[in-house]
Amino acid sequence: MRILTSIIAIASLSACASITNDATVPIALSFSDGSKGTCTLQNKRMTYNVKIPTTQLVRRSDDNLNYNCKSRNGGEAVGGIPSSMGAKIVASAVFLDLGIVDSVTDKHRNYPSSFVIPMAKIDEDNEDSED
Repeated sequence: MRILTSIIAIASLSACASITNDATVPIALSFSDGSKGTCTLQNKRMTYNVKIPTTQLVRRSDDNLNYNCKSRNGGEAVGGIPSSMGAKIVASAVFLDLGIVDSVTDKHRNYPSSFVIPMAKIDEDNEDSED
């Protein structure tokens, strides 16, 4: 009986990510060369058009947050920001719903709190000499 009481107590204190995590997570974005510009951010749940630098609330997802960016000085960057799995999914999987709810909602996933988008500096002198 004591073991059952302990298991119930632990399960009630733990919470799945669906209950404790917001659907969105903030991510601070900037370009590596310090320039300003715009980006289209996209994962399977949402698409955002944002100005850089910024802090954007992004919908959690189990896939990469893909970016397609253009800087004011003519640079372009395309890539993805990986999402990671939060620790709360373990508690959910062990104690509550086997992680089913969290895997459907992706609320157990996280993106990094900040990300620097690699943007090559445009050398205008070399661009002119190539023509």
